Amino acid sequence: MTTPRDLSPSRRIRANGDGTVYQRKDGRWEAAGYVLAPGNTRKRIRVYGTPRKEALAKLTEKIATSNRGVPVPSAQGSVSTYLTYWLETVAVHQLRENTHTRYTACVNQHLIPGLGKKKLAKLTAKDVRTWLNQLRTTCQCCARSIDAHRDQPRCCAAGTCCSKRLSPLTLAYIHSVLKSALEHAVREEEITRNVARNVRTGTPRPCRFEPLTADEARQFLAAARNDGLFVLYELALRTGLRKGELLGLQWGDVDLSAGTASVRRTLQRPQTGGLTTLPTKTRASERRIALPSECINSLEEHRKGQEGEREAAAGGWNESRLVFTTLAGGAIDPANLNRGFRSLLDRAGIRRIRFHDLRHSTATLLLEQGVELVVIKELLGHAHIGVTATVYAHVRLRLQRDAIDTLSAALEGPTDAEAARIDGEEPLTCAALVR
Repeated sequence: MTTPRDLSPSRRIRANGDGTVYQRKDGRWEAAGYVLAPGNTRKRIRVYGTPRKEALAKLTEKIATSNRGVPVPSAQGSVSTYLTYWLETVAVHQLRENTHTRYTACVNQHLIPGLGKKKLAKLTAKDVRTWLNQLRTTCQCCARSIDAHRDQPRCCAAGTCCSKRLSPLTLAYIHSVLKSALEHAVREEEITRNVARNVRTGTPRPCRFEPLTADEARQFLAAARNDGLFVLYELALRTGLRKGELLGLQWGDVDLSAGTASVRRTLQRPQTGGLTTLPTKTRASERRIALPSECINSLEEHRKGQEGEREAAAGGWNESRLVFTTLAGGAIDPANLNRGFRSLLDRAGIRRIRFHDLRHSTATLLLEQGVELVVIKELLGHAHIGVTATVYAHVRLRLQRDAIDTLSAALEGPTDAEAARIDGEEPLTCAALVR
């Protein structure tokens, strides 16, 4: 009688569901079995190994993963193919147009050249980490042949590398785009795990900004008083609204009698079209804020001035219902606003800052006046209070130092006059105390 032990290794009997293992004509061992596939179906897979134990171990691992309810990856294409599919059919419906444009540039310039030829199902965390390390130390002029398209080469084409490397913030952005793409692949059961999440790139330092001081802010408002967009600049500095939120503000959003303004939209210029109105940056950005009394008076005068411009334009007026418009009633281009803002800074003799730094100036001045962080978070429309705390950490540190100095003064002990008062003796005074 023949027993399984007497059979050759290639003919040993395996239990039902364990798959089959046999030797091929080329000498390799092949193991095949059924595992769970996407859509709650079963799929027969094949793995190979030089010794029999290697093929058997691979098959056993896949069957064990399948028994835990994890389907086998269905991705057979390359990373490049999947990223193209993700951009054209998934991300285009989930991202804003400008964000999608930046994602596309990131994929075409960095992700596809670096990882595009690898199989999506076989991509590992080591591959991602090695590629990011190489990207961190590679000159972009040489890698992307930027120097070859210049009229006067000054890098690799000229024989001297300029060492133009990516900043840590750009590397973190590229890494986040890859994580987003692979996360969707996991949700669609194309791969079993997001290997990019296992790679640590470090937290990049936020961009430093230099907000206006209180004296500079007063000087800025005084210089802007004669400007046609004075109300816009005043509203930006006193409320911290974003540039797009200011340009997209409509008269229907402003209640001057109640002294409030509702932020519902933002005005932007996508790279593929003209000016367009979009929803706010996040759900938290859609908010209702209180208007300072100075802004209420300025807006009332601004509305009267806009009525005069409408009458002067007659039939050429563009009824956009926007608070801040051109002389013809149309929307103001953000680029034109930036140019006017820089000219105003030059006329006022104030150092060059970005328009967005007016928003930072609002939050910084409020913090220095002792306003609570949660109030500033609601005013600025941040999604989480941690964002507010992180961006303005340097201001909070200065306030902490003032608090510590106050405590230190209290711990040093009372003065002679205070000590005499504690002992029950009245200090010498020039006049009686009035309560």
